[in-house]
Amino acid sequence: MNRRHRRAAAAATAVCALTVLAALVPAAAAHAAPVPAPSRSGAAEQPRQPERSLEQVRTQIEDLYRQAAAATDAYNLAEERAEKQSAEVARLSQAIVAGQARIEQLRQRAGAAARAQYRNGGIPDEARLVLTDDPQLFLDGAGRLVQGLKATRDLLAELEQRQTDLQTYTHDAGTEWNRLEQHRAAQEKARKRIQEKIAAAEKLESRLEAEERKRLRELERQAQQRSQTAWLDSGVLKDIDRAAGPQGRKAIAFATAQTGKPYVWGAEGPDSYDCSGLTQSAWAAAGRAIPRTSQEQWRLLPRVAVRDMRPGDLIIYYADATHVAMYIGDGLMVHAPRPGRDVTVAGAGSMPILGVVRPDM
Repeated sequence: MNRRHRRAAAAATAVCALTVLAALVPAAAAHAAPVPAPSRSGAAEQPRQPERSLEQVRTQIEDLYRQAAAATDAYNLAEERAEKQSAEVARLSQAIVAGQARIEQLRQRAGAAARAQYRNGGIPDEARLVLTDDPQLFLDGAGRLVQGLKATRDLLAELEQRQTDLQTYTHDAGTEWNRLEQHRAAQEKARKRIQEKIAAAEKLESRLEAEERKRLRELERQAQQRSQTAWLDSGVLKDIDRAAGPQGRKAIAFATAQTGKPYVWGAEGPDSYDCSGLTQSAWAAAGRAIPRTSQEQWRLLPRVAVRDMRPGDLIIYYADATHVAMYIGDGLMVHAPRPGRDVTVAGAGSMPILGVVRPDM
């Protein structure tokens, strides 16, 4: 279990049940069974719950998980930035320690030179040689005097530069530390929002009877199938016949090998994944580093038209780019869907497509 998984699992137990219950009261009321109406014979009948109501539940649950996905992207981005800031703070701290050590060395050298001049009455040995009557000693002394003066100037210049660098490092370290704290605060805020949305969705689904939950899964499957069928009927596949590149094949092999592993928000393997954790890990296995979140993958990676898509490309879903999957060919993709689901292969058009990006362009 990776550290994100452990942290997420520990934090999930701290969700406030009262907050979840308050959020779900309207939803629960919406699903209350209607009062039985008397039949013509006078006997009360128990009408079955309209399927439209169950569809509304499905839509509400889906919306909650989408909100959790958006918060997960915010969490992952804040965590990625916090890790970078933490590394930068560590680098600057090392630079400060090294700068302080170098300044101390330079001060010791300057002190030794000052003490030597004091012992000689303020006249360096090189200057004494300049005053000799021996021409060769005079030349040697003059040369050493020039070298000594240059060395002193260089020492003082380096000392001054090191002190300036130290001030800069100290200022930068303070700035980076403040940024680190901001990213950690954003990460914590996103974590709480994720937990609230997931808990609300799970609570909403748990209020259904077993048969209703089974029907809910079927409605979910039907909705995805309708979307996939409409996508295929558009004729999009007739233009998508390209082969994956060498790195794309490696990325696909990695991603498909993860099928059956659970979705966990913030996870990037090896035992569980969120959607962008899966795509990032797959392309890392292929030797290509890509951004951590689906929104950053959409923002920073080269884009291609859907008709030019090839296996290994990443499909970005929804208008806010909160989901990502890997196209594997034949109208299919592999992805980590959402909490409560496992990494699976599904129709590439089963969700609204925002666009396509290609990591190995």
